[in-house]
Amino acid sequence: MSKSVLEPAEALACCPPLAREPMSAAAAERIAPLLKAIADPVRLRLLSLIASHADAEACVCDLNDAFDLSQPTISHHLKQLHAAGLLEREKRGVWVYYRAVPGPLRDLAALLGGVGA
Repeated sequence: MSKSVLEPAEALACCPPLAREPMSAAAAERIAPLLKAIADPVRLRLLSLIASHADAEACVCDLNDAFDLSQPTISHHLKQLHAAGLLEREKRGVWVYYRAVPGPLRDLAALLGGVGA
């Protein structure tokens, strides 16, 4: 019997809110990479910019102007968000378009929803 490995974004869907019951060590190990991906201020802003665009999608050309960073640095951060499962990407011509994946964002909100209430 093989053990299935969940991507960080998939792992959130299986976890109850933090305020309901303590998180298992295994769940924390699966979710930590997702939280690490959004812990950087630039990545958090990128995710917010993309999610707030029409259809939760933005061209990388639109994102570069929002930061005083080089294009390779922005691309690095986008790659990290994509690797964590928070963004999908699609190449159209010479441009890459990024789309926020709604499930992991909802799951993250649900995970943290009851904290401090």
